[in-house]
Amino acid sequence: MKRNHIILFLSIIIGLVSCKKTDDEVRTQLFDDNWLFHYGDIVNGENPTLDDSQWRKLDLPHDWTIEDIPGTDSPFDSTVVNGVASGFTRGGTGWYRKHFHINKSQAGKSFYIQFDGVYMNSDVWINGQHLGNQFYGYSTFGYDITDYLKFGEDNLIAVQVKTETVTSRWYSGSGIYRHVWLTSTSPLHVDNYGTVITTPEVSEQQAKVTVSSTLVNATSENVDAILKFKILDTNKKVVVQKEQRFSISQNNKTTVEQDLIVETPDLWSTDHPSLYTLVTEIEHNNKITDKTEDIFGIRSIRFDSEKGFLLNGKEIKLKGGCIHHDNGPLGAMAFDRAEERKVELHKAAGFNALRMAHNPPSPALLDACDRLGILVIDEAFDVWKYGHFEEDYSKRFDELWKSDLRSMILRDRNHPSVIMWSIGNEIKQNDTEEMANLSQELAEYTRSIDSTRPVTAGVNSVSSKKDAYLKTLDVAGYNYSPKEYVTGHERNPDQLIYASESYASQAYDYWKDVEKYQWIIGDFIWTSFDYIGEASIGWYGYYLEQSFYPFYMAYCGDIDICGIRRPQSYYRETLWSKQPITHISVTPPVPSFPLNPKKEDWSIWDWPDEIDSWNFEGYEGKDLSVWVYTQCEEAELFLNGKSLGRKRNTELTKNKLGWNVPYQKGILDAKGYNNGKEVTASVLKSADKVSTIRLTADKTVLLENGQDLSYIIVELIDTEGNVSPVADNLVTFDVSGEGLLVAVANSNPMSTESFQKNYRKAWRGKCLAILKSGKKSGKILLKASVEGLPQAEISIAIK
Repeated sequence: MKRNHIILFLSIIIGLVSCKKTDDEVRTQLFDDNWLFHYGDIVNGENPTLDDSQWRKLDLPHDWTIEDIPGTDSPFDSTVVNGVASGFTRGGTGWYRKHFHINKSQAGKSFYIQFDGVYMNSDVWINGQHLGNQFYGYSTFGYDITDYLKFGEDNLIAVQVKTETVTSRWYSGSGIYRHVWLTSTSPLHVDNYGTVITTPEVSEQQAKVTVSSTLVNATSENVDAILKFKILDTNKKVVVQKEQRFSISQNNKTTVEQDLIVETPDLWSTDHPSLYTLVTEIEHNNKITDKTEDIFGIRSIRFDSEKGFLLNGKEIKLKGGCIHHDNGPLGAMAFDRAEERKVELHKAAGFNALRMAHNPPSPALLDACDRLGILVIDEAFDVWKYGHFEEDYSKRFDELWKSDLRSMILRDRNHPSVIMWSIGNEIKQNDTEEMANLSQELAEYTRSIDSTRPVTAGVNSVSSKKDAYLKTLDVAGYNYSPKEYVTGHERNPDQLIYASESYASQAYDYWKDVEKYQWIIGDFIWTSFDYIGEASIGWYGYYLEQSFYPFYMAYCGDIDICGIRRPQSYYRETLWSKQPITHISVTPPVPSFPLNPKKEDWSIWDWPDEIDSWNFEGYEGKDLSVWVYTQCEEAELFLNGKSLGRKRNTELTKNKLGWNVPYQKGILDAKGYNNGKEVTASVLKSADKVSTIRLTADKTVLLENGQDLSYIIVELIDTEGNVSPVADNLVTFDVSGEGLLVAVANSNPMSTESFQKNYRKAWRGKCLAILKSGKKSGKILLKASVEGLPQAEISIAIK
């Protein structure tokens, strides 16, 4: 496909309440505070007269599935109905209620409540009036509540959420797990997601920004007004502005389009993710009736059958990862900082692209991709008409797919990070005429809403039998089908291909194909970030069984649920990095976990059992397999200063060189050579007895918004600062000040400990504590204690 796909970004209007403004002056405010929650079904839970005084008080986002099961110290249960797919976590039914007050002075305004995501099958009421049902748990949805409000009195929003049965192949979470927003506007206003920003002409000298705004007149009078546009750069300087008169009849909508020329634009790219702000104002009778601010990026994308993928005219390969939506110890809770950190960790590990597997992500995650420069494949569905479980989305697909697909595209179409729309993943019966026709319908519907991006899907078991389905797509995603790259291209030479899912253990071959063929534009590893559910596919493998308990994690990610890079991540860096790398890993003498004798040969989501450790007491003198990951021409391994030989990196060794080394406590040192010269080195030391606790925070200053997070890595170290890979001490936390301890974790995929308590065992010398800011300035003091060790503490400022 040779047409240009030039994109933009429109952020969701997320005006947080400012201390300088009253609620009456804020267009959109975060509606996460002061909710009430009841686990279990309850009769007439929507009734305003219901006594909810004993309900639990909480702030959103919230996920009850990650919480301890009552009467236990764990969220896991080997007997739950969701079982191995959900990581042995429970679903159920839950009720949320929120009482709120709107001043009488607000009467006459229009009000809209928006839910970024509720998992799943939610019903919403306002003051006892049913607003609607939202079945799909990943869609953003909302309701106009203007006609149901009581001004100057108590109002009640009630939400029932149902996850009673198996609905997902992975951990879904349960509840209102993303933000809720309340928007109030003048009756003359910009429609929800009514602003569309495109950049049809882009160069380094000039860009044409086309803005289309859908305007609403909810009054009983015809209106003549002025629409004003301003584009601001990152320094809030106006770079261009225009205004246009328009007319709109009573109780109606109209769309106004305008072109704005930006001279010498600062183009958005993965290396330089520059963003602009579009300010839109409606002026009527010399008064501003509505004002919105939308963040966007100026850049072009093109998918060319001969040149591949081009960003701003420059060829780029997609160094991609697939991610599910959960945030490890936080479950499904989509705090902005959790989503941002996830993107930061990918960026630091060398990724430039993410595939949202297999559902629309949170707006916060896309905002972070925009800010940090990560390209996105935005994906809608994991199932169509034929599902994996009786009660999953397939049950209502025919009824709902258009509204949910439209919701995703309208919400996300202005993000510069989003480069493709994926309409599905591993759709069942995709080798039939029925599914090919349905795919064509979904693809055409997608293009009718947004034609600036290609349509794609993740297709498994690619063969000529699926050509009719593949031809409905602009760009083909191949899941685990590298052997079909050449023959697939020969059958459809105008179609670009990428590995929409690939195995970590075959990373070298996958990436060499990306480098070799211009029409293969990237590789997306399954997965780049580990996740709860689909338990143990990265160890026990398929077929999944209830007997795998307590293995609750997939254990196949480059980055584990604590945000710590696993060995496979460093191996992948040798394929992508322009800088020379060496990394040492060791096969332990005893397997890290019990083996599965019934594992299927095709189930290869695992990485070899290799760990970053040189602590194997009791195995002195016995040969251990030591591996050096490197893209250097040669590598040399030393043990306690003695060379164990230099080895050459070839197409057969594939950036992974091995030595048999008799274990001896001390230092392993690997050096990498190019043209005979040392260009890089890495060290792996045996750790002595643990003497100290080291606390390292990713953020030491948090916002006083009740939402910001600090992730604190806890390490058990010896006197030289080496982490002990055998330390599994219990760490107890004490938190004081203006914040809370919201989660604890370690990376052990078989640990069933609580994520909610104030203690957690270390695993391989590390664990994690997550702090959440309060709403007052000050500090949070975290103290970590281990029996027999000096207490450690760290202070986090709240401003």
